Amino acid sequence: MKFADNANALFDKIIELYHVTDDVDAQVPSPYGEGTIEDRLFAKCWVDTVQWHLEDIIRDPAIDPVEALKIKRRIDRSNQVRTDMVEDIDSYFRQLYAGVEVLDNATLNTESPAWAIDRLSILALKIYHMREQAERSDATAEHCALCHAKLDVLLEQRADLTTAIDQLLDDIAAGRKYMKVYRQMKMYNDPATNPVLYGKK
Repeated sequence: MKFADNANALFDKIIELYHVTDDVDAQVPSPYGEGTIEDRLFAKCWVDTVQWHLEDIIRDPAIDPVEALKIKRRIDRSNQVRTDMVEDIDSYFRQLYAGVEVLDNATLNTESPAWAIDRLSILALKIYHMREQAERSDATAEHCALCHAKLDVLLEQRADLTTAIDQLLDDIAAGRKYMKVYRQMKMYNDPATNPVLYGKK
């Protein structure tokens, strides 16, 4: 089984594990060795899954505004954590392929492996929850049929992205492509670059 297929299986397992409690505050330790790529993928998908449900909660029209602000701030922190985790996964790949001799005609990909894997994690969440909608017993037949059609598209999208990620990793390993990672440099979380935080008048 190739890397992206393994990632899909791991993501599906993590999402199922989250829904045992379905609690955004649940603390579940990674079953994988610290520092392994599986451990990093577990942590990334867990954060993605918690944030998915925070995004649902904050859209409750009856939510208390004070609580909504707390959740919004939590989502902001989560987004920064997610970005940091993607960059950490890319560091793993850079180290993994550090010894590869890059071919003279090697090309650059539009995104790094980890950012593609980030999309794979989100797709796993979309597939889980779209399947849930497609199988609802309290929804209309029209709703279920529409969600089944969307689920088919999501599954096709995941299959295509899985193939593309594994092709990219094969190309990097063979020197046909090379990694060039740019840090996200998010400005709004940085007190040195966000005018509101550094007190610009």
